[in-house]
Amino acid sequence: MASSKSIGPTRYSRLARAIGAALALATSGAALAQDAAADAAPDAQATELDRVIVTANKREEDIREVAVSMTRIGEQQLENLNATQMSDYASYVPGLQVQSSGTPGQVQVSMRGIAALSPGSTVGTYVDETPVGSNSLYQQATLYQLDLLPYDVESIEVLRGPQGTLYGAGAMGGLIKYTMRQPDVAVREFRVGGGVSFPEDGESGFNYRIGMNLPIVEDALAIRASFARNALPGYIDNLVDGRKDINQGHQTSARASLRWEGEGSSVQFAAMRQEVESDDNAVMALDPLTRRPVSGLSNYIHVDEPFRKEIDHYSLTFDRDLGFADFISATSYADTHTAVRSDVTLSYGEYPLAFLAADPTLEAGSSYLDNVLDMTQFTQEFRLQSKSGQRFEWLLGAFHSREKGDNYQYVALNQLDGSPLPAPWDGIIGVLGELYIPSTFEETAVFANGSFAFTDRFKIGAGVRFSRNDQEFTQNVVAGVLLPIATQDNTSSEDVFTWSITPQFQLGPDSMVYAKASTGYQPGGPNVVSVGLPSAVDSSTLTSYELGWKSAFASRRVLLDLVAYQVDWEDIQVASLVNGVSGLVNGGEATSRGLEASLQWRPTPGLTLGLNGAYNDAVIDEDFPVIVVPLDPDLPGGVLEINTGLKGDRMPYVPDLTVSATVDYYFSLRNGWSVGVGGGYRWVDDRTNATTEREVIAIAEPRTVLDTTITEPLVIDGYGALDVYASLSNGAWTLRGYVKNAADKRAYSTMTDVTGALTGVTHHYAASPIQPRTVGLELDFRF
Repeated sequence: MASSKSIGPTRYSRLARAIGAALALATSGAALAQDAAADAAPDAQATELDRVIVTANKREEDIREVAVSMTRIGEQQLENLNATQMSDYASYVPGLQVQSSGTPGQVQVSMRGIAALSPGSTVGTYVDETPVGSNSLYQQATLYQLDLLPYDVESIEVLRGPQGTLYGAGAMGGLIKYTMRQPDVAVREFRVGGGVSFPEDGESGFNYRIGMNLPIVEDALAIRASFARNALPGYIDNLVDGRKDINQGHQTSARASLRWEGEGSSVQFAAMRQEVESDDNAVMALDPLTRRPVSGLSNYIHVDEPFRKEIDHYSLTFDRDLGFADFISATSYADTHTAVRSDVTLSYGEYPLAFLAADPTLEAGSSYLDNVLDMTQFTQEFRLQSKSGQRFEWLLGAFHSREKGDNYQYVALNQLDGSPLPAPWDGIIGVLGELYIPSTFEETAVFANGSFAFTDRFKIGAGVRFSRNDQEFTQNVVAGVLLPIATQDNTSSEDVFTWSITPQFQLGPDSMVYAKASTGYQPGGPNVVSVGLPSAVDSSTLTSYELGWKSAFASRRVLLDLVAYQVDWEDIQVASLVNGVSGLVNGGEATSRGLEASLQWRPTPGLTLGLNGAYNDAVIDEDFPVIVVPLDPDLPGGVLEINTGLKGDRMPYVPDLTVSATVDYYFSLRNGWSVGVGGGYRWVDDRTNATTEREVIAIAEPRTVLDTTITEPLVIDGYGALDVYASLSNGAWTLRGYVKNAADKRAYSTMTDVTGALTGVTHHYAASPIQPRTVGLELDFRF
């Protein structure tokens, strides 16, 4: 067998893969227990754990009576953790995995091992009654999940397992639902606050916030408004030019809502704007041999990597009591803009070296990839649902969504100092690629959900949903050398049916067992137009089986939840490279099995202990489809066969085990003052950053294997981190101090190799660290 370094096709294969990956055509891409504490400051004298109301089934219910595995994170918990982004609380939620690429909003989310293997979303996002985020394959939904700055958020509900019947496309792995604080027609309230933070070896940050609730017409009309700005402290240095703390940025959140309440009806309008802007990413360089930092919290940046995401979201909700049932109309409109620049100098800056035979003076240069995503989304849902508490509860609904998106990609190649390449090469390879991908996604669905209580103890719930989506997109390559300049269109249509059935049995007043079988799907869509690729990729579907127990002991001073599940995933959407073009194909199956446990205990008044754990075994059941790249003319009759995933691979970024524990203690002082102290410890097992890749160089006829190369994924070590806080409050004033990652543990959320596309030499590993030790102080005043 010949060495891969001794034959020409290997260098060709690296260039072929570089061509496909450079543009990728948008196809790659305190323990919080099940029952959260109250949103207000906890009662230091309470002995019984709080009852919590959730809206998982689109009606208000006690979380202990809902046959859904879920976690509710209340406002007080978010404040205790000083949570400003999803990565601050994700490790405290069983079954939830979040991978940060360096800033809020650059996150991938998965649940129960259903990893983000394609651009389509696997975890849905709702804000109150309306969905937010694209279901198209061309808006990079998995890379840029909604990541709200949680000011004016009443709670965050995390629903695990497929939610396809009630919440539709893109929620096959689960759902994250932000419940915002509503205007109160009876209460006048104002709030101001601010704080400072000091990261280890970094630039200090400052934040401020203001909010109000103001009745306009007594018991009828009220307005609520808020604004918050949070500085993202910098702590990454640049090894190329010596600049310090280059990853500074900010988050802003603005929201206003107007609510009218009449006799038997209500109307609420809300407008929200969220913005994230950073100068560079929080990514550091590791030595590829030792996996140790090259030079502390620092990275090689030849071209700055700014990131900006803006979302304007408007919603209108109408609720009418019809006597026998409630009618709800939920309308939304969102306008989202995402712009990100990636420094690909150490990968594609080698490209001029491929032309040394024509011009020996050429040298490696600098390169960057710009990706700009713009999307508008309109949604409308109508529901008619029975009153809660009846023996037969039912819900009928209809849903429509329309997305219009643009995806712009531009790959530039310059000299190493950023100036244009010398003539004539600036006009030949100065632009490696430029293309536009406009697309539309339109979906209409009808759904029904219901439950019937056969006895006081036994009840069965069921749901169905029928959806149809129609999609269009255009592949418009306008410049560059990596892809042929051309304009091509494609369309797709698809019908999808999902269902769920949930029997539950009340063992006693505080103990319930349930079983759930349900399905979900990730929408397919029109594929990139290229010979060898299917014209459309089908939906990825899964079936989930779940068995759960929710219980309370010792007069509700102990709450214990246990869940076991198995998820069968079929028609996984995976990347395929054909003729230098990256698209999607359906291929491969996977199975995810796991256990989740959550315990809360209040041994004495004011003291709450929490313990969460999740075990997950998520593996690929069969090899992903083979990608075949012809190697002519370098090797007549030769082909490069690529598998991007092999049977037995672990799902990327899915730890086998996660554990978290918290302690919260509140006690009263004189004159209405109280003290709160607490902390949380989060432990995350090791993970892989990808699936195994196998490359085979062969002669097609007669088939002769010349070389086989196996590239195994990187293994990211597990870690444990400690967070602590203390607060002093009298109801109006609250002073709170906190320390995130108190031991300054150096651990990583994501990791990838930075390898030259031409030489195949790995320069370093790029890793996103968890936030270094950060000390902060916050002050709030309510009146």
